Amino acid sequence: MSLLKPQQVRAKKHLGQHFLKDESIAQAVAESIEAAPGNKVIEVGPGMGMLTKYLLEKEIDLQVSEIDRESVEYLRLHYRGLKIITQDFLALPLNEYLDAEGIVVGNYPYNISSQILFHCLDFIPNVRQLSGMFQKEVAERVVASHGSKTYGILSVLIQTYYETEYLFTVEPNAFNPPPKVRSAVIRLTRREGVSLPVSYGWLKTVVKTAFNQRRKTLRNALKPLLKGKTPEHPFLTMRAEQLSVIQFAELALWLEQL
Repeated sequence: MSLLKPQQVRAKKHLGQHFLKDESIAQAVAESIEAAPGNKVIEVGPGMGMLTKYLLEKEIDLQVSEIDRESVEYLRLHYRGLKIITQDFLALPLNEYLDAEGIVVGNYPYNISSQILFHCLDFIPNVRQLSGMFQKEVAERVVASHGSKTYGILSVLIQTYYETEYLFTVEPNAFNPPPKVRSAVIRLTRREGVSLPVSYGWLKTVVKTAFNQRRKTLRNALKPLLKGKTPEHPFLTMRAEQLSVIQFAELALWLEQL
């Protein structure tokens, strides 16, 4: 048995930890989720539970995902009975923890925040809503419109399946230690009844290939998917950032049928 009884958890750079210390912001993040009584919710990276304590006030089925041993010990000491998942969230089979109304929330580690979003996209039927704190640059990419320089892979894939909302900006002094960047809270809410003519896996392949060389026209960027053919399509004269979410779905279907 460990003799350590931590009163504070040391923020670890390799885990991308910046602990939220502003109570009002923690409460606002907790309020950003739209949960009915009994909804299954996973909080990612709770640290010392600043957000957790406000989530526990809700009538939800809360679990937290934390791999930092020091944080796990702190949470067990200060939040008796809290359900803690000590596996890496990026390896977590969300379909085993969330049902169709599942929610993911957190003050996400900035070094893996994009990976967290991609992981949740692999479980769209189980993640009805995702809310929480991201590096402002990542948040802006998620909500960006086509034609914008910040519009990219995350923008297209997320907006295909989710309504996106940029809720508010958070300054570095709200954290300990303060990050070198500004932060933002966003909310993603699953679009119900989305039926695409192609699979998510194929759409992801097309979008990633298109943006891999975003300065080139799609005719050149998509060469790996054109199978050596030289077909004609009006989208091929455009660059990836010029296509809307709907147009990417149309392009993916056309490529699949080549």
